[in-house]
Amino acid sequence: MLYLAEVQKKSGGLLGGGKAELKLLACQRSEQSWSAVTSEEVVGCDEANNYNGGALVLVDLTANKQVQRVQEAGRQLVSILQNFSRLQEKFKTQEEEIEQWKQSLTYQSQELNRREMEMETRREQLQQMEDDFEQLEQQRQEFETLRDEVNQQRDEFERNRQELEGAWNHLRGEMSRLEERQAEFQQTAFLDDEQARIIQDLLNRLAGAVPSTDVVRDQLNASVEILVQQQNTLNQQWQNLEQQRSTAQQLQDEADRQTQDIHQRWHEWNQAQESLEQGRAELKVQQTSLNVRQEYARMLGIQIQNQEDLHQQLYGLADSSDKVKIGQKVDVEALEKLPIDELQKVVSDLERDLQKLSQFVESQEEELRYKQQEINDLQAKIQAANEYDRLNLENELADEQDGYQMLNETLVGQRRNLRERDGLLSQHRTVLLRRQGNTDSAIQENDIDLGPILSQIEAQRQQQVEELQKLESQIEQMRGAIDQAQGMVNTQATEQENKRNELKQLEQALLDRRSAAAETWGRVNLYQEMLQPIQDNVDSLRQRLDGISGTITQFQETGEHQGQAIAEMRQILANLTSTPELAAS
Repeated sequence: MLYLAEVQKKSGGLLGGGKAELKLLACQRSEQSWSAVTSEEVVGCDEANNYNGGALVLVDLTANKQVQRVQEAGRQLVSILQNFSRLQEKFKTQEEEIEQWKQSLTYQSQELNRREMEMETRREQLQQMEDDFEQLEQQRQEFETLRDEVNQQRDEFERNRQELEGAWNHLRGEMSRLEERQAEFQQTAFLDDEQARIIQDLLNRLAGAVPSTDVVRDQLNASVEILVQQQNTLNQQWQNLEQQRSTAQQLQDEADRQTQDIHQRWHEWNQAQESLEQGRAELKVQQTSLNVRQEYARMLGIQIQNQEDLHQQLYGLADSSDKVKIGQKVDVEALEKLPIDELQKVVSDLERDLQKLSQFVESQEEELRYKQQEINDLQAKIQAANEYDRLNLENELADEQDGYQMLNETLVGQRRNLRERDGLLSQHRTVLLRRQGNTDSAIQENDIDLGPILSQIEAQRQQQVEELQKLESQIEQMRGAIDQAQGMVNTQATEQENKRNELKQLEQALLDRRSAAAETWGRVNLYQEMLQPIQDNVDSLRQRLDGISGTITQFQETGEHQGQAIAEMRQILANLTSTPELAAS
């Protein structure tokens, strides 16, 4: 099991020796999980003597706390911290996504609660309407019953009226016959008893045929009172209908206003979207220009690298051939005039400097070969490592490759300086040998000097490097401008998306409002369709009751006139009969 430990060294007494121990600090539970070691647990390890006291190391222990491997913890800790940082950023992103989900769910829950409340309110309204309709249906049935009773009473009145008219017709016939009898018996002033009794019976029957209208009047008044109550209930329902109509009209007006507002906001959104598309097009043009400059910079880099390769090849040619040399431009005339002793001293100094520089370059070359060997070893370890170790080894390999690249770039200039110093020494040594009478100097003078060519190549390379630096500066400025423009475009795109979502929500709310308005108008129309026939029935029943009331009044007046006529006829009978007491009965 892998542990993070601290190297602790204890003094060994008078001999000055020390024993190193490892204090366990944390234990790896899984690939990304570590837990602290709470107990003061110390493990002895000889390999820990290779580390300073207080150093942090990773130690692999068996189940019996036997040390299997010890390695520095610096790189692994950096890798762990980097992984932790990436995980923390990932967790932060996930927390933001979760927070957005929570907000979305909260909004959806609120929207569902609002709709549930609206549905509950609508259900209560429908229940109230159903109760009202049931009450109206009951009232309609009562109206039907009352109408049937009124029709029956009207039929009874019609029968009584017909019977009364028959009695009146019979009485008129008797009166006609009586008048004829009176003409026949002009000399006599009295009727016989039989005739008087017959007339008296007819008068009694006629008086008994006139019915009383009090009971009918009471029933009519009760019906009118019920009708008034029903009309009051209908008036209340008509008021509720007007309130529903007002609510529906208000919802319709709000929906119309919201429609205009949404249309205006969509128009503004479309204008902003056109501006956003224009900004994206300009950003694309800038990106294309940047790509062109980057491609040109890449070509310059390739040319510079080719010149660097040519430079290195020429230096390699100088190293591999005795006939080719690289030297700086030397003032030969001045060297010819210089005393030989001073010239020898100059040559000695140049040789000593060249030797020091050569030793330094050789040490750097050795270190470069050592780093290359480490890179090869790490690559071999990566091939056989597990997932966790591979990640750490890859990070370590990247660091080693970066160090190798930096050291190699440093050695390029040092190698070049070494060759130039060697060429300079060769020119001084040639002059010295010639002045000393050495015949080999003529051979040296026939050597090919690549110095001017390298100088020209270096000048061109320097010019291209300056141009590349200038181009890279422009590219960096363009990148900054593009990043700023991209940020503005992204911000505007986010705002557009938010506004679009908001408009979609407003459209959904408008659709709900229109649905509510349509539903309310449907209830209003249905309510009116149900109330209007009932109101028409009530109005028709009122008219019929008014007609019956008028008929009863007429019938009552007719009865009074009949009573007066009967009284007059009895008086006439009393005058014509010889028995006044019979006529009076």
